Amino acid sequence: MLFDLPNHDLLYQALIDQDSRYDGRVFVAVRTTGIFCRLSCPARKPKSENCNFYDTVAACVEAGYRPCKRCRPLATASDHDPTVAALTAALEADPARRWQERDIAAMGFDPSTVRRVFKRYFGITFLDMARTARLRSGFQTLSRGGRVIDAQLEAGFDSGSGFRTAFAKLLGQSPSRFTGEEILRADWIDTPIGPMIAVCDRTNLHLLEFADRKALPTELKRLQAIAKGGIGVGRYEATDRIAKELEEYFKGQRPEFETPLAYHGSPFAKSVWHALRRIPPGATRSYSDIARQIGRPDAVRAVARANGANQIAIVVPCHRVLGADGSLTGYGGGLWRKQRLIDLEGQYARQSQARKDTRHAASG
Repeated sequence: MLFDLPNHDLLYQALIDQDSRYDGRVFVAVRTTGIFCRLSCPARKPKSENCNFYDTVAACVEAGYRPCKRCRPLATASDHDPTVAALTAALEADPARRWQERDIAAMGFDPSTVRRVFKRYFGITFLDMARTARLRSGFQTLSRGGRVIDAQLEAGFDSGSGFRTAFAKLLGQSPSRFTGEEILRADWIDTPIGPMIAVCDRTNLHLLEFADRKALPTELKRLQAIAKGGIGVGRYEATDRIAKELEEYFKGQRPEFETPLAYHGSPFAKSVWHALRRIPPGATRSYSDIARQIGRPDAVRAVARANGANQIAIVVPCHRVLGADGSLTGYGGGLWRKQRLIDLEGQYARQSQARKDTRHAASG
């Protein structure tokens, strides 16, 4: 199992309560119907004695159950919201479009409902998501050495001040403040779960965060204060390397990362981050597990703070840390991303187990 399942009675109560905290982490399989569901499934509840609980989709399928057509346990929560599906598809089709609330209304959606839905699933509004997508073109123009005015036009901003404000909100400073002599360089990396900002020197990755993370400007300011020479826009070979490794990771081809990392934190925080990297892909741990692993069983809260202070998302896998009861806990990139990453890494766990089974069969 990927984590120790809570007891049957607790999980059955979560099923009765339609507790979405367990979505993607625990599934209920109903013996009388042969169906498995999310615990948040709105369907009529089975009797407790007819329920089996599993921690992976694979375990449900291997036990002979088929997925529920109502709660769609093979999909993430946002995938079966028609509002999210329609608007994200429209954004992907035309990322340079300058969206306004009247455009949302013209598609037949209530803007206030859209704000609420996107905040629930993604932690930001749809208009903020669209604004970030537009900035991508301007960011890439600057990274190639282009002029600020060209970057502004590429990003679809009529106003220079509007572009500078949006850019500063993302990176913590206006593009006009970059000198081209900075030792660290920031660049944009697209991933299947949203754009990321990578900050590298010639050989090391210093920061990797989702572009829409609210704490990103603060993290960049902190990094600027630590790193001599400031942060500019552009990329090094290390940026190309981590971009390629991320592409392979999301394709299911790379469970581990090899790009050298530069940590910025206390010795305690660094010990936590090293422990995170020792969690096998597809496995999870609790904060108390990490505290015991680093020899500080009494420092659970400090471990949680160090976990949250991690500035190298995915590569230093803070997403593999769950609550003591197996539920999803806070994640700077959004819980929906944490769930996607855990689901993705399940395939690496299955591949590892398959290799072990093959070796065992060959030796036997």
